[in-house]
Amino acid sequence: MRLRFFFLLFAVCAVVSEAFAQRRQSRFAVADTTGVVRAYIDSLRACRMRLDSAVARRDSVGGSASDGRLYRLFAPFTFYYSPAAAAIGADSCAAFRDSLAGAVDEALLRVYLERPDLVVCTEGDLRESGSLRSDILEKPMRQELDLVDKVEPVPDVAVLAPSNVLLKKPNFWSFGGDADLQLLQNYVSDNWYKGGESNYSMVGNMTLTANYDNKSKIKFENKLEMKLGFQTSRDDTLHRFKTNNDLIRYTGKLGLQAKNRWYYTIQLQAYTQFTRGLKSNDKKTYSDFMSPFNLNVGLGMDYKLDTKSKKLSGSVNLSPIAFSFVYVDRKDLAGDYGVVGDHRTHEDFGSQVTVDLTWTITDQIKWKSRFYGYTTYKRVQMEWENTITLSISKYVSTNIFLYPRFDDDGNYDESMGYWQFKEYCSLGFSYDF
Repeated sequence: MRLRFFFLLFAVCAVVSEAFAQRRQSRFAVADTTGVVRAYIDSLRACRMRLDSAVARRDSVGGSASDGRLYRLFAPFTFYYSPAAAAIGADSCAAFRDSLAGAVDEALLRVYLERPDLVVCTEGDLRESGSLRSDILEKPMRQELDLVDKVEPVPDVAVLAPSNVLLKKPNFWSFGGDADLQLLQNYVSDNWYKGGESNYSMVGNMTLTANYDNKSKIKFENKLEMKLGFQTSRDDTLHRFKTNNDLIRYTGKLGLQAKNRWYYTIQLQAYTQFTRGLKSNDKKTYSDFMSPFNLNVGLGMDYKLDTKSKKLSGSVNLSPIAFSFVYVDRKDLAGDYGVVGDHRTHEDFGSQVTVDLTWTITDQIKWKSRFYGYTTYKRVQMEWENTITLSISKYVSTNIFLYPRFDDDGNYDESMGYWQFKEYCSLGFSYDF
């Protein structure tokens, strides 16, 4: 019996020694990729066999995955003495081992015999590095701590807790405006179509805007401009007060986006004045409320201009199809505004262009410019309004207003022809809102 034991032990040791010799030689040999792949596949099969055997045996004895005796299957592969001793019947404790420990020994012994090259150390090496715990080989290690007792209870919360959500409908409207009250020095040419006189005077301006932009395709812009100024003149013995600036003008544009900054647009302009237009020492009324009243409707394209610096902004409207309507409430003034015969209205078709620009030159200097041109291809009307604002403080500013105008349908002047010009320079209070 002893001879058989020593013979088997000698054979196992020879096999292990050969495996270690092969491993030492392989360190200095050129790597064989095919052999490495084959060895890796064989090791996976061996591991699968060990796991299947251990799981089947664990289930038969009612073991658990946390059993400490299974560590030898997952630790670095080691040659243990107990599987060989149990195989040759030399293990005195084999009768006391349960079926799970036997299954682990059988799995290890099969790998020892079929793949000795996978062994990285022996049980003797482990004993030299430190004592080997035998308790994890004989009985399972189990967790004594009950995790449920350490977890704080979670209060019951309704899956759908009621909450107040405030939904706001998007507002695509924006409102703004500005107003100023100015003291000014005014110059008006003798043939200015609404009358007036060069002098020192006072004028008030107000502009209101209400614009709609749904950030998609539609824009609707509205602008209302109101200007009213009065002057007094010592040389005028007939009038105590006269107007030197008088305007009510509404501009509306409805646009449908065509591409990028271009819009298909219908534009409407309507303008008249507040009260009568007079000249010094002259009883004649040159203009009045609704005398004239001008209505222009244009159909065309509108281009929105807005630089990256936000210093230059505005729009350019091109209307190849435009309709002009003039109404004169005072019949005695009808002939002065192109109305022929015993009528109070005049209408025609043509083309028009409107340019509105705002250029913020510096934080203190701003230039607003409006150019309007209308032609029936028989007559031409052009207006170019320029307002240069110099801000002295938040509420104090200086305005320079330059307004050349051309209208070959009006009265001809010997010195200026069909050209008319208006200018003033003022200092006063301003407010933006």
